[in-house]
Amino acid sequence: MKPILICRDVKVQFDGFWALQGADISVQERDIHFLIGPNGAGKTTMLDIICGKTKPQSGEVVFQETAELTKVPEYQIAKMGVARKFQAPSVFSQLTVFENIELAMKQKKTILSLLMARMTREQRDRVTDILKLIGLEGKRDIKAGSLSHGQKQWLEIGMQLAMEPKLLLLDEPIAGMTGKERDKTGALLEEIAKTCSVLIVEHDMDFVRSFSRKVTVMHEGKVLCEGSMDEITSNEEVAAVYLGRSGAS
Repeated sequence: MKPILICRDVKVQFDGFWALQGADISVQERDIHFLIGPNGAGKTTMLDIICGKTKPQSGEVVFQETAELTKVPEYQIAKMGVARKFQAPSVFSQLTVFENIELAMKQKKTILSLLMARMTREQRDRVTDILKLIGLEGKRDIKAGSLSHGQKQWLEIGMQLAMEPKLLLLDEPIAGMTGKERDKTGALLEEIAKTCSVLIVEHDMDFVRSFSRKVTVMHEGKVLCEGSMDEITSNEEVAAVYLGRSGAS
């Protein structure tokens, strides 16, 4: 299986501090790929680089073999198929669950005109399919603000899926969830990965162990180790700088 994303020698500096010092990461098509490492390792900065929120001092970020994302504005990267969900859920609280997904669909309309316009049957079916996938079909007509924290996280993931991404970036998607919600989120990621690559920043090692296919360990802005979870946990250097530390994220 070929890579959908290749990051080569990415370097980023903030006020004299090198957040990334030549990081190399490759994400395969339809993979569930985790980024782990201590605080300040550069994990979230790497997601910022990929989605265009931050531009690097040097390096390459190649998407689908041809597109060099460091030279493309953030909105264009999103149109190309890279979706980003941040750690805190961000939904339209006063709109229904269905309307939140509807708004996120690929349409060049304002919020008001989109809500006033009639959806095609194909569009409505697409929203329904997403609601089934994220487990919120039974809550389609309730206000998003009344959802639990975990349900809001799933709704926002659904909103990203409505934009039909090829690569989904997630930053600590299970933060604040119950154990049952975490398991459901893991199962959701496995379904998403059937059609879309997923790159996830996460600190919960039990979750990573349960659902990862590939893990990249970052430390001080560099890639320390990469492989399966078994390979990562057996690496002495990784254990010394990360896995052996309590409270690392």
